[in-house]
Amino acid sequence: MTSVGSGYDLSVSTFSPDGKIFQIEYANKAVENSGTVVAIRAKDGVVIGVEKIIPSKMLESTSNRRIHSIDLHVGIGIAGFLTDARQLVLRARDEAKQYKQVYGQPIPIKVLSQRIASFCHAFTLYGSVRPFGCSITVVGIDSYGPQLFLIEPSGSCIGYFGTAMGKGKQAAKNELEKVKFADITCREAIKLVSKIIYSVHDEVKDKDFELELSWISTESNNVHQMVPAPLKDEAETLAKQALEEANM
Repeated sequence: MTSVGSGYDLSVSTFSPDGKIFQIEYANKAVENSGTVVAIRAKDGVVIGVEKIIPSKMLESTSNRRIHSIDLHVGIGIAGFLTDARQLVLRARDEAKQYKQVYGQPIPIKVLSQRIASFCHAFTLYGSVRPFGCSITVVGIDSYGPQLFLIEPSGSCIGYFGTAMGKGKQAAKNELEKVKFADITCREAIKLVSKIIYSVHDEVKDKDFELELSWISTESNNVHQMVPAPLKDEAETLAKQALEEANM
């Protein structure tokens, strides 16, 4: 056969001889072709930054969002197909709602992340479905403090201090490895995330983009929300200045 998987990519439930499931590999490829997402777990909260590619100048700035709130204390950042991610967002909201109805308290971030990861994994087990073509970061603050989890199309769910997804993943991770997460605050993390996303964006190859920033911290009263406009503008200005200095 002429396909890349030589016939082993026709079903999500078929392993290739070297132990790969090609449909999951293709889903990961969809994530790698998406705009960069960077998330940092600071000492007082968590920050998400998304490079939202603008396919048309007529697109409204508030549409096609890649950051969503699940509950007051939980947010999600998306890399990959938005249509697939929308199902995970709706599922996460249902899980958070049901947990609160049953136990009378907000759902812990780790529990929510593991439930969504199990939902993703279920779509890698049957030939009648395909994996979700997206990865998501789940962030929030609960009784254990600030939390950050990355969920991949395979159903993998891993906690991080800082992580990145999308086109500029590797370059962003190289920058994140230099950060002392125990000392950084959310305000500093906002500036750092902005700087990383502007530095990994390729102005020649890529289309224009809009920077989306959200945070949940003690300053936001432990509520997940978009970063206030003055703080976002300041972070973008500093990021652009740093980029110009680097180019010079």
